[in-house]
Amino acid sequence: MKVGIPKGLLYYKYYPFFETFFTELGAEIIASPDTNKEILDIGVKHSVDEACLPVKVFHGHVASIKDKCDIIFIPRIMQLDTREFICPKFCGLPEMVLNSISDMPKAIIYPIYASTEKELKKWVKTTGKLFTKNLTTIEKAYRSAIDAQKNYKCGIRDNGYNLNVALVGHPYNIYDNFTNMNVVKKLNKLGIGVITEENIDSCIIKNQVKDLFKRPFWTFAKNSYGFSTYLAENRKIDGLVYMSSFSCGIDSVVIELIKDRLGSFPVLILKIDEHTGEAGFDTRLEAFADMLERRCG
Repeated sequence: MKVGIPKGLLYYKYYPFFETFFTELGAEIIASPDTNKEILDIGVKHSVDEACLPVKVFHGHVASIKDKCDIIFIPRIMQLDTREFICPKFCGLPEMVLNSISDMPKAIIYPIYASTEKELKKWVKTTGKLFTKNLTTIEKAYRSAIDAQKNYKCGIRDNGYNLNVALVGHPYNIYDNFTNMNVVKKLNKLGIGVITEENIDSCIIKNQVKDLFKRPFWTFAKNSYGFSTYLAENRKIDGLVYMSSFSCGIDSVVIELIKDRLGSFPVLILKIDEHTGEAGFDTRLEAFADMLERRCG
């Protein structure tokens, strides 16, 4: 059986788990190409106007492989940590895609609750039974997938730069080099090193949000706030670059919380959508780099 896996949203963070799981069950993986102009254009065409850029791009990835696979994986990721949830668009992602793109193959859409192993195994068993009724085979595939994910080193931590910034934002904005216009490469070229949230212990991140009047409801909000404020307050970075999708409700709140806590600390907010021009993007990065050099020189 050929399983289609779109390279969108949280693919870059969790693809070792999903690809290993399906492969161990005997499936052939059909992954979409890396994001490009064609995928973006197709996604914009099929998606609703109100959707954020990452969701539009995901539609494009689905459309690019829907005719090449027997079944397609549309991850309905609900929860990654206890008492927290993922962006609401993830919850309704399958319905958005299936109702926007015609002639779709059968889809894997069972909800993924990954806050505990017990909850995650509900998805594992339900999805595994689409390929085999042998529970031992499903369990073996699950264990292999967990090992593959644990051995996967995700994140960026540059060394050897005089200036360093925290690159903050949802993983799909940080790791999709097409939609973020190779922001890491651009920063490196300007003499600035980059560090992402995967390099900070989760316990530190959780401790940073304790001062908020209410515990963050969204996992992405908690991670962005905790990671960025910890590095800034402990002088481990010289500035902060926040990659945000235009119309992202979560980011609109988190960005203000970060700025309120950090005061005069250098923060650059980069909003991206399908209309973002690279020239203006580059100019803002160059101006931010010049400001950091003067401030830290």
